[in-house]
Amino acid sequence: MSTIKEVREEIEQIDNEMLLLIRKRVDMAAKVLEVKKKEELDINDPSQNSVVLERAADSATELNLDVSAVKEIFNILIKMNIERQHELSGEGNLP
Repeated sequence: MSTIKEVREEIEQIDNEMLLLIRKRVDMAAKVLEVKKKEELDINDPSQNSVVLERAADSATELNLDVSAVKEIFNILIKMNIERQHELSGEGNLP
């Protein structure tokens, strides 16, 4: 039988793995921006945002997760990526 400390350590490990994946996703902003510049596309693409949200909702349903919560998480991820692209293009408000 596990102790609460062991369970919390396992959760912490999962949290760290999720953070690494978020970092990896945000790092993709540079690649996305490069292609968008080449193809003369806007940084924010609402139609692609909808595709991502729908895909996330479908996966959440399949995994029996709260679809609304998952969509909120993905909205944040999309916002982070858009903000990073603005930063990389010199339009951001962070140093």
